Amino acid sequence: MLKATVLVDNNTLIDKYYTGEPAFSLYLETSGRRVLFDAGYSDVFLRNAQLADLDLAKLDAVALSHGHNDHTWGLSHLIQHYDRRLVKNRPLLIAHPHAFERKRADGLEIGMTSPREVLNEYFEVKSQKEPYKITDKLTWLGEIPRVVEPPRALGKRFCGGIETDDFCLDDTAMVYEGAQGLVIFTGCSHSGICNIIDYARKITGRKHVRDLVGGFHMQKMPVAEMNEAVAWLSKDPPEVMHPCHCTDLAAKAALSLFFNVEETGAGLNLDYD
Repeated sequence: MLKATVLVDNNTLIDKYYTGEPAFSLYLETSGRRVLFDAGYSDVFLRNAQLADLDLAKLDAVALSHGHNDHTWGLSHLIQHYDRRLVKNRPLLIAHPHAFERKRADGLEIGMTSPREVLNEYFEVKSQKEPYKITDKLTWLGEIPRVVEPPRALGKRFCGGIETDDFCLDDTAMVYEGAQGLVIFTGCSHSGICNIIDYARKITGRKHVRDLVGGFHMQKMPVAEMNEAVAWLSKDPPEVMHPCHCTDLAAKAALSLFFNVEETGAGLNLDYD
C-alpha cells in the first residue's frame, strides 16, 4: 500500500482550504517509510502538512526531483522546523549531484540556496546519478536517459566557476510498483515525461502505468510537440493522469481529449495497492 498527499501545487481543491503556490511537494507513506518528494518554494508544505495531520519531523527520507527553487527552497524551512523542535534524527536526502549546483535564468537565482554543509548537519545526504530504492517497491530514478524526447536547456548552471547551459540532467522522478501497475511521481519533467515513463519501465521491468502524478513541463507547448507526446503516450496509455504544477490549462485540456485526466491540487489524497 502507498498513501500519497499533495502538499503543494499551484492549485488547491475546493473545500480543502489548503494554501497553494507555484511549486510542488508530495508526501508519500509506504512500508512504514515516510518520504517527502520535493519541498516547494516556501513553508507552505509545512503548513499544509499540519492541516493533513502529517508530522514531517518523523520523515525517513527527502527525495528531490531536481534543484530548482520551486522544489527546494522549502528545505530551509524544514531545517528551521527541525532546529526548533530539536529533531535528532537525520533523514536521508537524495538528489542528483547537479541539484546542489547554482542555477540562474533571466537574471534570477533559480537553484537550491541551502548550503551543502548545512544540509549535511540535518540530513544524511546521498548525491548520485543511479537509481535508489527507498523501499522494495518505491524507487527514486536518478538521471533519466533522453531517449524519446530531446534534451532542452533551461538557464545556466555553475560548477567550479564555469557557466554552462543547464540541460537539467538532475531532473528525475519516483516510481512505485503497485499491484495494479506503476505509479510514477514527477516534479517538473524537464527530462521529458515520455523519457521518464520509458526509464521507469526499464528500471522496473513492468510496462503498465496505473497513474502519472505531478508536473509534466507542458507550458505553452507547441502543437506539434504536444501531438508527438500524445502519440507516444497513446501506445500504452496510463489508466489515470494527475497533471499539475508546470502543466498549463491548454495542456490539460489537450491531454483530456485522449486520456483520463483527473483534477489535482494541494490537499489531494491518493491511495494505491
